[in-house]
Amino acid sequence: MRLHTAGTARGFRKPLVVRVTTEPLTDIERKDAALVLLSLDAVPNDFRGYAALIIQGKVDGQSISTPLIHSVRDIDHLSSGHVVVLEPLNGFIRTLYRPESRHNTLFATERCNSNCLMCSQPPSDKDDIAALSERNLKLIDLMSPAPEYLCITGGEPTLLGDRLLTILGKLRDVMPCTYVHMLTNGRRFAWANFTSDFAGVRHPSFSVGIPLYADHAALHDYIVQARNAFDQTILGLHQLARHGVEIEIRIVLHALTVPRLVHLAEYICRNLTFVDHVSFMGMEHIGYAPRNMDELWIDPVDYQEQLEKSVAFLARFGIDVRIYNLQLCVLKPSLWKYSKQAISDWKNTFTGVCQACSVRDRCGGFFHWNTQAQSRGIHAVA
Repeated sequence: MRLHTAGTARGFRKPLVVRVTTEPLTDIERKDAALVLLSLDAVPNDFRGYAALIIQGKVDGQSISTPLIHSVRDIDHLSSGHVVVLEPLNGFIRTLYRPESRHNTLFATERCNSNCLMCSQPPSDKDDIAALSERNLKLIDLMSPAPEYLCITGGEPTLLGDRLLTILGKLRDVMPCTYVHMLTNGRRFAWANFTSDFAGVRHPSFSVGIPLYADHAALHDYIVQARNAFDQTILGLHQLARHGVEIEIRIVLHALTVPRLVHLAEYICRNLTFVDHVSFMGMEHIGYAPRNMDELWIDPVDYQEQLEKSVAFLARFGIDVRIYNLQLCVLKPSLWKYSKQAISDWKNTFTGVCQACSVRDRCGGFFHWNTQAQSRGIHAVA
C-alpha cells in the first residue's frame, strides 16, 4: 500500500496540508482542497480557490498561480477525502489520513528522550515540534468523517509540552467520539504538574500506551538507553492512575525481556494493579532492531512457555491481556484467544506459506519488513 509519492513543486514555500479531491469542486468547496489531475488538459483551466493542484503530467511554462506539484510519479493511491501534506523543497506528497482506514495517526515529533535498542522509529534531534504541531492541528480540521480510532505517536509526544495539551483539547472538542490512544514512554508524567494539566484536558475517550521492559531499573534503563527511566516511568504510571487516565502497559518481546517476563508480570500484578490492560508485542525488525539483532533476537517459538505463564498470571489477577504482532502458528493454542489483529493495514502482509492456512483470517500476519526475519515455527495451520 502506497502512502507517499513525489514530483516537482512549484508556487509555494511552506508545507501545505490539504484534502484530496479527484473531481472538480464548486467555488465554495475549494478551500483546503487539492485537485488531482492527469494533466492540465483534463479539466477546464479554472483553478481559482483551490489550495493546490497535484498533476501527474509535466507542467512547463504555463502561468498558474495555484500552488502545485507536477510530474508526480504515482497518483492512483490518492482518493477523494484523503488528507496529504505537500512539501515545497522536494515535491514530496505524504498521505496523513485515509477515511477508509482504522489506522490513522498523528505523528507528534521525531525527538525522544529515550533511545531504545529496538526502536522502530529511531529518534532524530530535529527542531520539528512547532511545525508538526501546526500540521496536526490543521489535519484535525480536515479529517472527515472523524475516525473511529486515532493514534498519537512519535518520537515522544510529551516533549510537545503545552502544544500537546492544545492538540488533545482540539481532539476533545472536534471529534469527542474518536478513541485516541497515545504511545509514550511515560517518563514526563513523573512531574506532577504536567500530569495534572494533561489529565485536566479530560478527553472523554483517551488512553496511553507505556512500555515497561523489566521488573527492575537496571535492565529497563539499559533497554531504553536512558538513566532513571524506570523510576520516572513507574512514578508516571502512578501519577496517571491517580488522575484516572486509562493505561496500557506495552512489553516488547526479545532476548533481553523474555528471561524476566514472568517476574515482570508478577511485578505488575503486585505494584500496578490499576492498569487497564497489558500488551505483549512481537518485535519489529526495523529501525534500530536489525543492527542489534545479535543481542535482541530470540525465536518466538522459544519463549512460548514464558509468555504463556506471564499471560496466565496477569489474567488470574483480572488484567486484560493482549498479544500483538505474533502469528497464530507460532503461538501456543492456549494463547490464541489473547491474540489481536492490530498490524496497521498499510504495514500488513502474508508470506507464501500463509495462503493455505486455515486461520489466516484471524491472524495479524507480518509487518511487510518482517518477512526476512521469520520464526522457524511459521507454517500453515491445517
